Amino acid sequence: MKIPVTLKHKPVIVSEDYATIDGRNANHSDAQGLSLGLAQWNDRGRIDISAKVWRHTGGKWSRQSEELPLHRVLDLAILVCRSLEYFREAYRIPGLYDPQHPQIDRIGLQGAAMTVSVCTDNPMIDEDIQLFRDALGKDDELIGERLASLSRLLKEMGY
Repeated sequence: MKIPVTLKHKPVIVSEDYATIDGRNANHSDAQGLSLGLAQWNDRGRIDISAKVWRHTGGKWSRQSEELPLHRVLDLAILVCRSLEYFREAYRIPGLYDPQHPQIDRIGLQGAAMTVSVCTDNPMIDEDIQLFRDALGKDDELIGERLASLSRLLKEMGY
């Protein structure tokens, strides 16, 4: 399915077959494509690039399609990687986290830091963190394949 080019987000680089590789949703996903392009919120004289997940209901393009600035996409990737690293060792901690010290890390960005913590405000955190860990384990192969590709590309780019 072709990603629309007549909407406010202007695709430049696209992956129009995303539904076939959308993790556990592969081949039955409403996420039909990914794109990098000119952001829909651009003002005159200001150009931002964004990433967009294009969702299709089967009848029309969905309002639930998401558009994110590239730095947020990368921030999410950082958050995912740090979380995966945390859960590799979390089995050593009773309940998978220390309620007295829920902060996992502070990652320096732009002269400040992204704080990564277990969400102790979640009233169901004890159950939810177990479910989260189990889901990570179940999707380990899907995630690992993508991380290996990302690692290879980052190395090719000199990072």
